[in-house]
Amino acid sequence: MKQFFCLLAALALLTGAAHARLNVVASLPDFASLAEDIGGDKVKVTSLAKGTEDAHFVDAKPSFIRVLNQADALIEGGAELEQGWLPPLVLNARNPRILPNAPGHIVLARGLKLLDVPTKLDRSQGDVHAAGNPHFNLDPGNFQAMAATIAEAFARLDAANAPHYAANLKRFNERLAGRLVEWDKLAVPLRGVKVITYHKSFDYLAARFGLEVFGQIEPKPGIEPTPTHINTLIPQAKSAGVKLVLMEPNRARKTPQFVADSIGARLVVCPGLVGGAPEAKSCFELIEFDLRALLKGLQP
Repeated sequence: MKQFFCLLAALALLTGAAHARLNVVASLPDFASLAEDIGGDKVKVTSLAKGTEDAHFVDAKPSFIRVLNQADALIEGGAELEQGWLPPLVLNARNPRILPNAPGHIVLARGLKLLDVPTKLDRSQGDVHAAGNPHFNLDPGNFQAMAATIAEAFARLDAANAPHYAANLKRFNERLAGRLVEWDKLAVPLRGVKVITYHKSFDYLAARFGLEVFGQIEPKPGIEPTPTHINTLIPQAKSAGVKLVLMEPNRARKTPQFVADSIGARLVVCPGLVGGAPEAKSCFELIEFDLRALLKGLQP
C-alpha cells in the first residue's frame, strides 16, 4: 500500500510538471505584453517595471530578487537599457536559468538594427549607449523580430509546447501586418512634422512614421536641461518651425511646457512604455495611443 501511494505521488509530480506554465519575468511591461501574446496560457508573465517608470531608473525592490529566483526565463531589452538596475538583481537572485548567456536569458536587442550607434564613446557626450539607442520598443516594425526571439526561446525551454508558440507567433504576425498598414495610413499627417523630445525615447517612433526630431530638452542623453541649453534651443526651434514637444508622463512638465509655449508649439505627453497611460495596456495599444496623441497635438 505504501508503494502504491508513493507511485501516485510520483505520477502527480510528473503530471504537474507536464502542465506547469513557464514562469517568465520581463524587465519592462512591453516585453511582458509580447511574452503573453506568444506564450498564451502556457506561460505566467510578470513585469518588474511599471509603465509609468523610466526604463533606465527603475526602483529595484528587494522583492524582485525573489521573483527572479523563481523564473524560468528573463526577458530584457539589452543594449544597456536596464544596465542601471537589472544586473545586480539577476546576480543576487542566484538563478542559473536566467544568468547571461543561459537559455532562459532572452535579450531582445540582439538581431535588431539600432539607431544612434556611437562612432566613439566619450562620457562627455552624456549617457550614451555603446550598442545604440535602446528604446526600440516604440518602432512596431521591430515587433516581429522581438516576438520571434521570444517564441524561439520559449520553444527551447518548453519543447513540448513548441507548436503552441509557433502558432501564436503566426497569429501575432498576421495581426501585426494589418495594424502596420492601418498605422501607416493614420500617421500620414505626421510626416515631416518637426518635433522636440525630452529624451531620445521617441527616435524610433519618429523614424518609423516620418516625424523629424529637431532636438531634445536634455542637452545630452541623461543630463538634466540647463538654462544655457534651453535658451539656445528655443530660438533655433522657433526658426525651424517645430510643431510639437514630446515628453513621457514620468518627466517634469515645467521645462517642456516652457519650451512649447516659447516657440508656439503644442506639448504632447506620450507614454514610452506599455501601461504609461490607462489606455495603453499592450504594445499595440501603446503605438495607437501615441499616434493619436500626436495627431491631436496637431489640431488647431
